[in-house]
Amino acid sequence: MTDQHRTSRTASCSCGQLRVTCTGDPVRLSMCHCLECQKRTGSPFGVQARFPRGQVMIEGTATEFERVGEQGNTITLRFCAICGSTVYWTMSGQPDLIAVAVGNFADPTFSVPRFSVFEKRRHHWVVVPDHPQMQRLESQ
Repeated sequence: MTDQHRTSRTASCSCGQLRVTCTGDPVRLSMCHCLECQKRTGSPFGVQARFPRGQVMIEGTATEFERVGEQGNTITLRFCAICGSTVYWTMSGQPDLIAVAVGNFADPTFSVPRFSVFEKRRHHWVVVPDHPQMQRLESQ
């Protein structure tokens, strides 16, 4: 998975109308326990893969919702207006990256996250993978 030009993955919403194809490996793979990711996913955490904008191709129509994150950046969530699945988002503090919800790739072999952020909001029963590269951060 090191050749950016050969490895490609497609994430999609539940109905398949909104698709994101990413080429190469993500530059960051993290699990986020912030309250907004909990609300966005309906789960106790979200997992995201961030890719350089030039390695992402978007197909379909996305509806946008903007919010301001805890650190003051604007986060623009893109989701399918038909089925409601959030597929990808951008952050004003990192305009050259696109974050994609890892679950939308529907690939159980996807790499393990390297960051666990907003640990202070982590549910006490959630177990973070224990490996040497894991960085655990109280905030992002």
